[in-house]
Amino acid sequence: MSRHSVSLGGSHPRLASVVYDLSRPLFKAMAAAKSFYCADSPIASNRLGSMRDKVRRGEPVYLVGIGPSGHNSGVALVEASQARGIRLICNNEEERFTGIKHDKGYPELSIEALGIQLDELGLSFRDVHAWLASWDYVSACSFGLSMAIEEAPAGLGLLRSAASPKMNRQTFMSAFAAPRRLADQIGTDKPVPVIGMRHHDNHAYFSFCASPFNFSKDPVIVTVIDGFGDDGSISFYVAENGKLTRLRSNRSMFDSLGLLYSVISSTQGGWTTLSSEGRFMGASAWGDTNRPTNPYYQELRQILVFASEGRIYLNRRMANWHRKGELNPYTNDLARLLGAPVAPQRQRNPDFLMTTEDLEHGGCTVETAQKAAALQLLFEDALFHVVGHLVRSTGSDKLVLTGGTALNCVANMRLLDHFDEDYYRRYLSRDSRLHIWVPPTPGDAGVAMGAAYNFAATSGVPMGKHLEHAFYCGLPPSDDEILKSTQSLPDVACLRLGNVSEPSMRGLIADLMAYIVSEDGILGIFQGVAETGPRALGHRSIIANPCNPNTLQNLNQRVKFREPLRPLAPMVTYESADRWFVLSPGASAGDWNAYNYMVLSVRARPESHRVIPAVIHRDGTARIQIVRRETDPFVHDYLTAMGRRVGAEVSVNTSLNVKSPIVQTPQQALRTLRLSRGMDGLFLIGAGGNVFLAWHNVSDGVKDAGHRLRTWLRVWKEESGVSEDRLQLA
Repeated sequence: MSRHSVSLGGSHPRLASVVYDLSRPLFKAMAAAKSFYCADSPIASNRLGSMRDKVRRGEPVYLVGIGPSGHNSGVALVEASQARGIRLICNNEEERFTGIKHDKGYPELSIEALGIQLDELGLSFRDVHAWLASWDYVSACSFGLSMAIEEAPAGLGLLRSAASPKMNRQTFMSAFAAPRRLADQIGTDKPVPVIGMRHHDNHAYFSFCASPFNFSKDPVIVTVIDGFGDDGSISFYVAENGKLTRLRSNRSMFDSLGLLYSVISSTQGGWTTLSSEGRFMGASAWGDTNRPTNPYYQELRQILVFASEGRIYLNRRMANWHRKGELNPYTNDLARLLGAPVAPQRQRNPDFLMTTEDLEHGGCTVETAQKAAALQLLFEDALFHVVGHLVRSTGSDKLVLTGGTALNCVANMRLLDHFDEDYYRRYLSRDSRLHIWVPPTPGDAGVAMGAAYNFAATSGVPMGKHLEHAFYCGLPPSDDEILKSTQSLPDVACLRLGNVSEPSMRGLIADLMAYIVSEDGILGIFQGVAETGPRALGHRSIIANPCNPNTLQNLNQRVKFREPLRPLAPMVTYESADRWFVLSPGASAGDWNAYNYMVLSVRARPESHRVIPAVIHRDGTARIQIVRRETDPFVHDYLTAMGRRVGAEVSVNTSLNVKSPIVQTPQQALRTLRLSRGMDGLFLIGAGGNVFLAWHNVSDGVKDAGHRLRTWLRVWKEESGVSEDRLQLA
């Protein structure tokens, strides 16, 4: 193993600090001239004070969080009151409406949907007390400028948009147009004041307030670790008696675990950022995950320096993205270790459909898998270092993980393994272990909510109920929307089945669905309000047979058109979760709430490998979702029917999409059905509970115009003895 020299911190930190201090008042004045304000402004103080007065009087206050610019733009509506605390009403993600993954534009369609939701509540935009932005965009502008100056003259290249296409100076500056655009959209004469809220605080407040620990009298630690925020990339917090206090932020854009993972996963895996990270995590299971024997780990480990008090620094002798960003991210040393980086123009964009030829080459070489495993091991080391310091310094046994890196479900599982009962006895001399919780939206899909939670919590509004599900995005489809969508497509056929509002009918339709899946049919579920966050959780899902070992290949090749290395996740009933998987006692808070959102992996029990092989990853783990009857009765009935049909209350669950965000509308769902080469049918459920079954009515050598599906309908009807007037299947 070669030894690399070490260089920590920027070349001109004092100059960078001066630039930040001088530029922030200029950006602040520029933004205020457009009615975009900072949280320390008189406008913000006024809104905060009047909100406190309303809450004291017992009035509900409505806040809108808005991501006006930057990846994952959107809006969230939150109610704050003395009686019910902070309550989430919706979180509309713009990508779902536009079909553009991680959409970074002004969230026009999300706001349009919000207007309808307000109207249904008997409210209007005039009832919104404050609009709170997902970033402190003023500080973000100064922070980005100071980071470029920190490495001047080489770092000045960071000011070019191409150095960071997803988030750059123009991204932040464009946010200042939001007050005028809001006024034009909602019909007011003057610009609508928008208050920028600190990005990491937004992550922290939503994630803590929505967690099962939100009423804990014992200290709760919160970590925010992402690519970067408006003034840092790693922040630590502690919450006591419901009050969140920031302990420290690292004040660096480049001493970043999220940026490290993004850069290496994209330049070695060959996928664009924001999609490369999850793929590389999945690929790591195919590599050597043993630290002493992985051929890249020991040397790659030197790219980070672990310092006292949980601090982490990038070794700038080995990296170059702090000078050139994506334009030239490697030093010669790093290129010698990992090989030349895949240039941005050669990286595969997941928004485009893969062809059959692409799929044949879309796997993972042994070399790439080894690099992925090494990076995953290093990331886990860093988490152990950070969390270990926080545990020992606070004595806490409760951790909320948030920021984009908290989507690393394997690392989350490793934390539970590492900080077990032995660790607490050894280092804290007490009988306990770490308990963790991760929200369904730890990334930037959650910071619009976080901005509203941040504003409400800092004004003294009490905690509300913790989160129990993630069905908060957009509006449920009406029967008319579904029918118009199916009738507008001459190549789509549709049957109306029945209404799942009635329990016995719900059970019948759930059993029909389970029968089709048990026969290796692949179906879509489209029901109610969509999930918020990157995981499909039963409202916009594709389901398939977990017992068939060929299901993984069928779904990846014929339905999702994605790389063979991508695993499939299981949904499972609460009643049988522990039968098939080893649930960690560290995830038991809130009645095992941490397993509701597919953000935490578990190990499969030995019998699972034989019975449900399609949902077990290469490393013997699974990213599970526990489904509760009280939050999703239809999917729960389907899973119990799967127990009768295949012997396990388990189903494959992957997102209802084909190279797009998770679908939001019936039109998008039907597009997915038509694009897919392997989906047999799509169950669409209207807001009133009426169920429609659609299929692609074409025969082209691959698709059979629904012949197989209609055969299953007929056989199931005969076997079940269902009368024609009970369930229409003609």
